[in-house]
Amino acid sequence: MGLDMYAMVRSTKPETAVDFKSDDSVEEMELHYWRKHPNLHGWMENLYYLKGGTAQSFNCVNVEVDLDDLDQLERHIRGGQLPQTAGFFFGQSQLDEDEIKDDLEFIRDARKAIGEGLTVFYTSWW
Repeated sequence: MGLDMYAMVRSTKPETAVDFKSDDSVEEMELHYWRKHPNLHGWMENLYYLKGGTAQSFNCVNVEVDLDDLDQLERHIRGGQLPQTAGFFFGQSQLDEDEIKDDLEFIRDARKAIGEGLTVFYTSWW
């Protein structure tokens, strides 16, 4: 068990930015995967609640990530400002050059996907 984190893309925009469900009629594909990067997960959790999420536990829920969110995330990654986040199954963020490079790769790919008309969202399972 552990924190599995996914950036997904879908072919249509959901009706709301949070708590939307996957729908078999909408094509969804994995864009990026992280394993046990709790500080990024904490950042996404903050985004979820800022956008109106209401789940008691930030687990198996969806939050859309738009271009403004990606800009803010990039600033926080480059500035070492991801929130320190802990959880029983979460492990530890590495906070090293490889993890930062991987996060920035996600941001690059997400911007490209949005530019192609896709919707990017984050979800996790722990």
